[in-house]
Amino acid sequence: MIDIQNTPDTREVPLQKVGVKNVKYPVQVLDKNKKTQNTTASVNLFVNLPHNFKGTHMSRFIQVFHKYHADISMNNFLEMLEEIRTKLDAERAFGRISFPYFIEKKAPVSGSEGMMEYMCTYEGETEAGPSKPEQKFFISIKVPVATLCPCSKAISSYGAHNQRGFVKVKVLYSQFFWIEDVISMIESCASTALYSVLKREDEKFVTETAYDNPRFVEDVVREVYLGLKKMNFKWFNVEAETEESIHFHNAYACAEFSGK
Repeated sequence: MIDIQNTPDTREVPLQKVGVKNVKYPVQVLDKNKKTQNTTASVNLFVNLPHNFKGTHMSRFIQVFHKYHADISMNNFLEMLEEIRTKLDAERAFGRISFPYFIEKKAPVSGSEGMMEYMCTYEGETEAGPSKPEQKFFISIKVPVATLCPCSKAISSYGAHNQRGFVKVKVLYSQFFWIEDVISMIESCASTALYSVLKREDEKFVTETAYDNPRFVEDVVREVYLGLKKMNFKWFNVEAETEESIHFHNAYACAEFSGK
């Protein structure tokens, strides 16, 4: 049958990205405690398209991704992108997959168990090089936390306002790490971690822990920044945002490290 995608295009307009977007797919990722975890990803896959080609072969993106979906680990993600690039005869390939990652977490006092969800994203690109492909791979993790306002605590005769928020880190991948270790470090930098199940004795513990550890978003970002440096990431970005409980705005802070 005729291959329309491979027919010439005379408009001389190269396209930076063509491909498939928002593909929902079951995937398996590594789990520190249970070895593997099954979840569902939202997948974007692209290649560049030279000006002289009319289109790309969309089905080939899915065919290659299907080959890797049962083990879409950090180690395999760039290999998957490079196979897409070569299968589609492209100079560059790009990929982004986002998925909920679940960790079973015990309440701090009662030990009651529940599941916590953390949103994770893999983003990468690969480009043909003179001897080997040039590649970049970033991993993002979004962690829910709680903070208690240091100012509110300092000026109030009793009590202090607190709020729930998120810390999002984006790191440049250079060596393997466990998602769980980054999450644990981030939670330790907030006023308190969050839990899906809390009995009364747990609520007392969490409330008092937050009161004893007041944090501005600026404090959280700086503490996470130092934690990521200790983990030897060569580049990273940290954001913290809280939905303020007594202000009609969100509080936000951000910092970036580039190895200098």
